[in-house]
Amino acid sequence: MLKSLPVLTLIFLFLSPVYAQEKYTAASIHSHNDYSRPNAFYHAFDAGVGAIEADVFLRNGKLVVAHDTSGAKQFITLKKMYLDPIQKVMRAQPRPVNLVLDLKENYAPILTKLLKELEPLKAFIKTNGSKSPLTIIITGNRPPPSEYKNYPSYISFDDDLQLPHNPEQWKRVAQVSLNFANYSKWNGKGALPEQDEKVLKSVINAVHQSGKKIRFWAAPDNPAGWQKLMELNADILSTDMIDELLIEIKTKK
Repeated sequence: MLKSLPVLTLIFLFLSPVYAQEKYTAASIHSHNDYSRPNAFYHAFDAGVGAIEADVFLRNGKLVVAHDTSGAKQFITLKKMYLDPIQKVMRAQPRPVNLVLDLKENYAPILTKLLKELEPLKAFIKTNGSKSPLTIIITGNRPPPSEYKNYPSYISFDDDLQLPHNPEQWKRVAQVSLNFANYSKWNGKGALPEQDEKVLKSVINAVHQSGKKIRFWAAPDNPAGWQKLMELNADILSTDMIDELLIEIKTKK
């Protein structure tokens, strides 16, 4: 269950910063969008969420968004649903936001096309410590750390702690995202088992010791799950229910 921790041990050999979670806000929310809703991007952005995720496929030379392979046939393009709206809002009302792109197939052709489609947004994308508001994070079928250097510095990567990194590669990691089911089968009903809580705490603390924020995907997407993750000091809260989670965050305060 703790198979990821040896990789973190390697990280500790060259990193010592500790990340401390601040008070939870809308910016703590990671929204996995529902592509069936025409206002999906604007709902998330206007709510102030910190991260907006899209699942990306390459079809007939176009980047399209869909929940699965069959849905990718609908040709809802990344440009139309996300990149064009981002350009619009960044010109009118810029604010910090992470665009998390979950590559569902071979990363190489998708990233080649993505770099071209991101060109109009480069003025807004954060790189090398700049204060630009937009951060691009690649997750899913991402390249191995040894290939990070092949991509522009404005591209950052999500990490699942399965592969070791050298110090330069670790700098390209924006955050750590782990499958909650690898650490607990709890579904948000009843109490989180004590042993599961200890495991989750150790993982969260280890990631913080490495200087990164942590997110659990496939965690219980309900009030009990959100509250427990906040108690455990997980930094980023994934949800398909933005409005309900915002209420819980306000309650937490």
